[in-house]
Amino acid sequence: MINIFVRRGGLIMRESLQFQLSDENAQILEQQDKILWIDLLHPSNEEVHYISHTYNLEIPTKEEREEIEQSARYWEDSGSITINTYFLVRSLESELRNETITFLLCKNILFTIRYSDFKIFDEIQQIVLATPKVFEDGFDLIGKIFEIRVEKDADLLESAAKNTRDLRKRVFNSTILNYDEMLEELSSLQELNMGVRDSLFDKRRAITAVLKSDKADLDVKKNITIVLKDLNSLVEFTTVNMQALDNIQTILTNQINIEQNKTIKLFTVVTVAMMPPTLIGTIYGMNFDSMPELHLDYAYPIVLVIMILSTFIPIIYFKKKGWI
Repeated sequence: MINIFVRRGGLIMRESLQFQLSDENAQILEQQDKILWIDLLHPSNEEVHYISHTYNLEIPTKEEREEIEQSARYWEDSGSITINTYFLVRSLESELRNETITFLLCKNILFTIRYSDFKIFDEIQQIVLATPKVFEDGFDLIGKIFEIRVEKDADLLESAAKNTRDLRKRVFNSTILNYDEMLEELSSLQELNMGVRDSLFDKRRAITAVLKSDKADLDVKKNITIVLKDLNSLVEFTTVNMQALDNIQTILTNQINIEQNKTIKLFTVVTVAMMPPTLIGTIYGMNFDSMPELHLDYAYPIVLVIMILSTFIPIIYFKKKGWI
């Protein structure tokens, strides 16, 4: 699908087209002086080829979009700027993951190519339709998109930080710890922080490159400089949060080791305590004729008492030493 945002009579109107090679569609797409934004959602190869041919653009393939080299994430020529950057999207399993969105700026028009439904784009489209005077060209639009995405990332990090603090409190204050549940939650928070951090790093790289471009005007650069400052502060925040999560992981690991040591210590004490009665039982289980105790009337209860005493004496000794 192609969503086209066109200026008409002081307003910005949205045209949604399922790609067909019709004269009407061609007329809309060729009104280059009136178009602000062309958003390609789940575009077909024919749609990508037509937009590329109509506007003389070099649109990256899916494989090129996912490359991580600097030259593949941002490049600029005499007529256009191409940005491939990560945006977080929630999957059907409610897991957050990074997916690349392609932004192209050409002839003051913003082109976006995306293969997932991002809620942020629905918000941006409503803002564009409601406040047409704010957006003079594609640079204003991409600045607003990055601004709102960074705000969403900040909200995610605030939520993650709150959950991290709650997890830390449970680790210290709970008398009974569910280690499996806590480790699963810890892993989930680590994944979230790493995903947000990767997204922030990628957007920071793109914004820094735009600031160096001579195609963006001073007002746009001023606005995205503020976004860049917010990005830098969020990157620092993710670092602090990751350190807190690493600290919780260390504490949990130490507590698991302590619990295991307690269990091993208990089995060791039981083993040592059972050795004397086992030895006594073994001795009197021998089949020798010259064992005078065997002929005593009270030999059996005496040996039982000795075995019981030999069991409890080591336990009392260990307890006094503080080993159990």
